[in-house]
Amino acid sequence: MDKICTVFRFRCSAVSFDNRHHNVTRRYDYCVLGAGPAGLQMGYFLSKARRNYVILERNSGPGSFFNKYPRHRKLISINKIYTGRGNREFNLRHDWNSLLSDKPDLLFKRVSDDFYPPADAFPQYLSLFVGELGLRVQYGVDVGRIRAVQSATGRHYILTDQHASDYTCSVLLVATGLWVPHTVDFVGADLVEGYESISTNPEDYKDQAVLILGKGNSAFETAQSILGRASRVHMLSSSPVRLAWQTHYVGDLRAVNNELIDTYQLKSLDGLAEARLEKIVIAQQKEEGKRRLGGKKKEKRKQLYLTLNKYMHSRNSFDATQEELPGHHIDNFPMRKPYDRVIRCLGFRFNFSIFDSSACPPNSENAKGRLPELTPWYEGKNTPGLFVLGTASHSRDYRSSAGGFVHGFRYTARAVHRLLEHRYHRNAWPSTQLLATHLQSWILKRVDEASGPYQMFEVLGDVILLRGSHCEYLEEFPLQALPQLSSLSGHDVSMHGLIVVVMQYGKKKIDYLGRSRAETEWTNAWKSNFLHPVLYYYKTLPSVEEMKLRPNGWPLPRPQAIHHIVEDFLTEWDAPISHIQPLRRFLEHCLQTDLRAFYAESCFHLSLTHRTPPLFCQQGYLKQQGIPRNSQLRQRVHDAGLTHTEQDVGTSDADSTFPNYLAPAGASVSSGLKLDL
Repeated sequence: MDKICTVFRFRCSAVSFDNRHHNVTRRYDYCVLGAGPAGLQMGYFLSKARRNYVILERNSGPGSFFNKYPRHRKLISINKIYTGRGNREFNLRHDWNSLLSDKPDLLFKRVSDDFYPPADAFPQYLSLFVGELGLRVQYGVDVGRIRAVQSATGRHYILTDQHASDYTCSVLLVATGLWVPHTVDFVGADLVEGYESISTNPEDYKDQAVLILGKGNSAFETAQSILGRASRVHMLSSSPVRLAWQTHYVGDLRAVNNELIDTYQLKSLDGLAEARLEKIVIAQQKEEGKRRLGGKKKEKRKQLYLTLNKYMHSRNSFDATQEELPGHHIDNFPMRKPYDRVIRCLGFRFNFSIFDSSACPPNSENAKGRLPELTPWYEGKNTPGLFVLGTASHSRDYRSSAGGFVHGFRYTARAVHRLLEHRYHRNAWPSTQLLATHLQSWILKRVDEASGPYQMFEVLGDVILLRGSHCEYLEEFPLQALPQLSSLSGHDVSMHGLIVVVMQYGKKKIDYLGRSRAETEWTNAWKSNFLHPVLYYYKTLPSVEEMKLRPNGWPLPRPQAIHHIVEDFLTEWDAPISHIQPLRRFLEHCLQTDLRAFYAESCFHLSLTHRTPPLFCQQGYLKQQGIPRNSQLRQRVHDAGLTHTEQDVGTSDADSTFPNYLAPAGASVSSGLKLDL
């Protein structure tokens, strides 16, 4: 027996390894399910915070979805390397593939410089991300069951893999993405090919008539790949095409995939149509061909017909007679001719099957029930301690922002981590302490550079907690969670109120290529159509009820005051008259103070003539903060002959009655002048 194990040493050890996995329980504070971009992004934040975590991945490498999808191997996420700017945060606005880290060179451009990169580059980039950051990923762990258990120490989740091993964690972060093909139940669905299994060789479609079900990017990607070979391509869905450049939603049809619109509108045999997919039937009609010499029939290739439920005599059969075809009832029915292939391209859905009833979040009403329902802070509804990240969390901003895509959910993942740090480790949401006189400059810096609110417009916003002469600046807080700000962030709102800075589009439907598409007059900033900053001022936190009753299309309830900064062609809000001055006036209204900046001479004069000098003078000039002191500056002043000698001044001793803010202005006390009255 020992000899056999010696010969088959490798095999024996492998079996022994598998046996050790059975009925083993591993305990972690955090379990991240899935090593795609969202899971790895959260892994980075947990690793940086030195938390006890593990990332579980069923496949042998990160980002395995991209090894197969998109099927035609070109990403539609922008990889704009050259922006003319060296600011890293600004450049992330135009880099839709990189994840966030503290390594400035760990960017997607290391694996591809294509504007629309090849899909194979993404797993390569994710492997770099894992390796260089040392993330704790366990591959080959196929979790098939997730259940929640309540104990004396609280609620925790148990994940069971294919080896019956259990992983127990207090917090479960689900980042599995969407990979289950979405289907619609209709008669003849078994005759349809799926996007997940179709041939990607255009030659296989030569001179064939093809019907594609769906009008999203996967459908148009498929259509575009076969336009040069298929005899005709028709596309069918329940709604018309939505163009991303019109809706500002990157999940709608992108221009890189829309060549079929040209061939349709220029009448080159291809076309688009609308119908409820639940009401269609994909049928085949049996036809007899010519007899062979041996007396046997030669059967033609079976073609597929699109018909409707109401024309079928039997609702359970997909064999149609001539009378059951739509052309028999409507002689100019648009899709009356047969097809050689029908392809389903309806996208993907969340995999609910691995959750038992104790841990399964409900289906969201958004996206036709394909996504889980979440709270505004991305926790599963009725599943405390279970958070959903990445594409699967898109129910929070479906068809309205970028939360379903890497350049969006890298920021929502960071927001979830900040929430976890406060809830479980008592670390308040990171904030920046600012003097009120510095607030305007900080806001302008954020709206000009910050990538998070720019990508997650109307979903993540900056919250400014006013504290009188100073304020606290919280970045990228989930707007819909604003009523719970104090409990989620660890920061309270004072009697001075708060300001929320949001990036948003105009709500008016316009011709986005027409002459009047843009607003340039700052007095009409509220009419801006393109992405622009909007500031909301509240005296108190909005309530949950107010959030529910907010005006249609608004990201927040009606505030006490609102300010739109007019849209800018360059997305640079730095114009003195159109951008900066109106913002200052709005902030002065909210803070009830003068925020103008003054020269030292003016501050000196105002200090002598006013009981309360302007805030800028109080916080800067009168605290000797106008010009930082250093030896080099003093030497230059001395060399220029601008300093007074002891003879000139009369005395070098400071008089206790002499205001301490006059000396920096060049004032002095002579021996013959006494100010004590």
